Amino acid sequence: MRKTSISCVAARWCAVALACAAMAAGAVENYPSKPVRVIVPFPAGSSPDIVARYLSGKLAERMGQPFVVDNRAGAGGMLGAEAVAKAPPDGHTIFFMVNSIVTMNQFIYKKLPYDPVRDFAPVSIVAAVPYVLIANKDFPQRTLAELIAAAKARPGSINYASMGVGGAGHVIMELMTSLAGVRLTHVPYKSGALVDVIGGQVPLIFQPTTTAIEQVKAGTVIPLGSTGRKRLPALPGTPAISEVVPGFEADGWQGVEAPAGTPPAVVERLNKEIAAVLALPETAGKFDTLGIQAWPTSPREMAAIIAADIDKWGGVIRRMRID
Repeated sequence: MRKTSISCVAARWCAVALACAAMAAGAVENYPSKPVRVIVPFPAGSSPDIVARYLSGKLAERMGQPFVVDNRAGAGGMLGAEAVAKAPPDGHTIFFMVNSIVTMNQFIYKKLPYDPVRDFAPVSIVAAVPYVLIANKDFPQRTLAELIAAAKARPGSINYASMGVGGAGHVIMELMTSLAGVRLTHVPYKSGALVDVIGGQVPLIFQPTTTAIEQVKAGTVIPLGSTGRKRLPALPGTPAISEVVPGFEADGWQGVEAPAGTPPAVVERLNKEIAAVLALPETAGKFDTLGIQAWPTSPREMAAIIAADIDKWGGVIRRMRID
């Protein structure tokens, strides 16, 4: 009798498991079944917002549901990250993020409202995004070499803006100035930093190519250097910073994550569709105008890159004593 009971219980559990698996498979097959919220932790018009809106439009075309950008700006990306970490893990909320949110913030802030590794499921890196050091159009130093010479002559007398303490622009500038042996004065902003550089209130800022190139073309700023190993095709006359400051390299990237616990099949579907969008000739043309490069990865590759960047930037922030 006992054997029969155990067999019955086992059979029932198998039936339940099979039913759950079938339901999960059906849910994945029908994914997305409603609009997908794409949380961008920066304001409209920012570099991540520009790329996220392009990607969202193409994903909506391919997947048959709207991908709606939801800007949750503030606190170095933490507001958006927290919203994603607490969202249902069903694939209907995804995170269009930048590397600093999961690789730098934990070394800057004493307490985060999210765990940068455990609370997210990597989906794919989308783009490698170099930064450009730009200056107000009336800034007297017209080259990076001239800026460094002036900073050596008058330590701390030249200001620079960033989007906040510990943000990518702050950390990148501190890395560059430490390698160059100079000191600039940091002016952190919550918003409007680029506007003030254009207006001349603060002379310098690091900006992603997506926004920097547009302002260079408009003549509102002058480019002094870019962060990649090579010069940017869109700014061939602007040196890579490493040409002037040996050993410097600090490219950023943007990508997509989902809440931890999102079904692997949903993550794989999103990864596949993102890769397809990044392979479009139209995407190559769009990204060329923004000065960025498509960078599709697998979820596993993205996780490995995050781990390597945590090690790299954690070391930089500790050495620079940024807080």
